Amino acid sequence: MEKRTKLVQKIFITLIILFVSRVGIFIPIPGINHEELIESIGQNTIVNFLNIFSGGGFSTIGIFSLGIIPYINSSIITQLLIKVIPQLEEIQKNEGELGKQKISKITRYLTAIWALIQSLSISLWIKPYTFNWNSNFLIESILTLTTGSIIIMWFSEIITEYGIGNGASLLIFQNIISNIPKNLQSYKLDNTSNSITVLCLLLICIIILMINILIQDSKRKISIISAKQLGEQSKINPQNYIPLRLNQGGVMPIVFASAAIALPQYILSSINDSKGLLSKTINFILSNSLSYLTIYSIFIITFSYFYSSIILNPKDIAENLQKMGASIPSIRPGLETIEYLNKIINKLTFIGSVFLFIIAQCPFIIFKITQISLLQGLGTTSLLILVGVAIDTAKQIQTYIISEQYDNMME
Repeated sequence: MEKRTKLVQKIFITLIILFVSRVGIFIPIPGINHEELIESIGQNTIVNFLNIFSGGGFSTIGIFSLGIIPYINSSIITQLLIKVIPQLEEIQKNEGELGKQKISKITRYLTAIWALIQSLSISLWIKPYTFNWNSNFLIESILTLTTGSIIIMWFSEIITEYGIGNGASLLIFQNIISNIPKNLQSYKLDNTSNSITVLCLLLICIIILMINILIQDSKRKISIISAKQLGEQSKINPQNYIPLRLNQGGVMPIVFASAAIALPQYILSSINDSKGLLSKTINFILSNSLSYLTIYSIFIITFSYFYSSIILNPKDIAENLQKMGASIPSIRPGLETIEYLNKIINKLTFIGSVFLFIIAQCPFIIFKITQISLLQGLGTTSLLILVGVAIDTAKQIQTYIISEQYDNMME
């Protein structure tokens, strides 16, 4: 009963924080002509892309407009620094809980710096849409947006520690969900579409959803055996294994691949070089379906390997196995284990990135065949995030329920 009460408290804390963070997006920064701003950003690819993760915050320019984006970027930068700087890697590996706190502190500082940079960029970007542009407005908008981002970071940490699920993921989840009703209002089928077409499209949506779940939850189990069991191969416990996920990077490879594709066009539009040779070349490459798909697939595969290398280190896994007195059957500890794990991880990463590419292009392929825009306003990137967060949160709730049942049995 105590655990059930604790679970209810965690869910209540999570819902309250999500509600407050959502309301903060619609508290606007004063002095901005929001009508002109919304009209101008309708065709802006980068802003529309960022709106997915901010819940429309880049359209409203509210106090929580930056949302969780600076925190996510800072977390990625921190992971890169850990790989590059040996001292940080040593802190993370050997200092336990104290090391985690130090890494978290670095991430928070980077979040504040990144939020300041993004706040300055946004404040300069909205200059044409302000009623009275001056230094006071610039300072106030920077401080407001930065403070809002730090508050959101604090909210995410509270959810992770005292609520249910991962705070950053749930905040993104909420922002994506909040955009669905508005986007569905603009979803219209042609008059020639009949009930059979609609049913086929619904079936395709269900299939895409099932593939997303498969990608998010699939893993390769590498059996391990302890030193005591080396002479008794028949007694290998099937529960002792290393779980290697098919898609280690989650949705992040698609996110960064999409941003990388959109960034050149955004830069060219910012410098007004629509007639230059570089602009014509980039527009030609991206407007051609074959070249676009080729570049996009290369980006997804590259970022998939990048994230896999950040999350998994075969050398660390091999060292931990040796410390536990365990090994992979038929594989010698040390260098041979590292090579074996590298081979498996590389294969899984490639297969996972191919699946991500196929999923990402499903709406495009269906549109070419049926001329119907499937999943309008809810791209496959968003769908992958929704599925992943829903699965992880459901698993945490299930863990609490099972723990409660186990305690009741013991009593």
